[in-house]
Parts: sequence; structure tokens; C-alpha cells
Amino acid sequence: MSADEPFISAVKPLVDAMGGELLPPDEAGPDDVVLAWEGADVVAVRLPQLADSLDHILAAMERKQGKPLSDLDRKAKQEVVRILEARGAFSVRHGVETVASALGVSRFTVYNYLNRDKT
Repeated sequence: MSADEPFISAVKPLVDAMGGELLPPDEAGPDDVVLAWEGADVVAVRLPQLADSLDHILAAMERKQGKPLSDLDRKAKQEVVRILEARGAFSVRHGVETVASALGVSRFTVYNYLNRDKT
């Protein structure tokens, strides 16, 4: 598996964004996804555990904002919660607690942000 191979170079940003890991196809486990190109297995992708994905998503959002999520104003935090809800963050065990901690708010506040859009 060569990192300079065009197919691997093409999928690497997506795998990185998901928090996944690239592996040689012959090292793939039963839960890994093997990607083929022109009939040949090229690379395997090990997907992250859901809880790790949430941490990865939060870190990516922080990088995009250019500052800790806890430093955002209330409106920006509400937007972060809306985006995370759309991405399924709150279906992960302890998702609300993890997001609340990253935002520097209480669980109650996150629930308020979630319910705000439903009324």
C-alpha cells in the first residue's frame, strides 16, 4: 500500500475526516471496509468506534472555528449543537455529556439547545 497511489490519495482526506485508519487490504479485519479499484483490492479502511468519531468530529469543528468550542458565543454553540444533532452525535452513549463538556456548558443547556429548534 503506497501512500502516493492516486486512489489512496483520493480517499485519504475522507478517511481522515471520519477518524478512520488506512490499512493494507491483507490486514483487514471482519469489520473493516476493503476498497477495490479496477478489480484489485487497494486499501482497507478501519472505521472508528462511534464514541471516537464524536471526539474526532468535535476536534475538527474546533479546528474549523480556530478556537476552543467553549470560547464560542451562545449562537455559535447552538449552531454546533444543531450540526452535531444532524450528524447523529446524540445517539452515541454519553453524547450529550461529551458535547456539553466540549462547549463548556451544562447538559441541561445542550438539551435546551436541542429543544429550541423543536418548538
